[in-house]
Amino acid sequence: MAATPTAKRIDANSLNLKEQVVSINRVTKVVKGGKNLSFSALVVVGDPGARIVGFGTGKAKEVPAAIKKGIEAAKKNLRKINVLETTILHAVLGRFGSGLVLLKPAPAGTGVIAGGPVRAVIQAVGIPNVLTKSIGSHNPHNVVKATINALEQLRDKAQVAEMRGLALDKVM
Repeated sequence: MAATPTAKRIDANSLNLKEQVVSINRVTKVVKGGKNLSFSALVVVGDPGARIVGFGTGKAKEVPAAIKKGIEAAKKNLRKINVLETTILHAVLGRFGSGLVLLKPAPAGTGVIAGGPVRAVIQAVGIPNVLTKSIGSHNPHNVVKATINALEQLRDKAQVAEMRGLALDKVM
């Protein structure tokens, strides 16, 4: 995915990134001499303290090499997410392909109610309390992309006030 021209690149070296492998897939390419085996890895990296997350895929003949390539791709694809101290600001629906992910704010003490790929992304961002529901496709690639799409839709009060042309205290 190409980065938007207005978004500035986030430097991965200055962050305390934690990586998590979401899925590893064995893929084959049928050629004249037989089958060529390789591995594809989907990796999510994030800094919970800085509220930054990214994902990447890597493909190689061995699993560790595929994971390493996925981490490098994810570091080039980092995004800053707007969240409150303990949860997200408002409910949001992210979509990618036929994968839909619903994220809802939750009170303190609820924890992360999410499964698989959604949990990996939420924990990478560092949101301690959130309710999620994955709807439609269960393909890990689509679910991760839909979750990040939902997180990118979150706006803080200052951004909403600026978009609406109101004073900060007038925004609910």
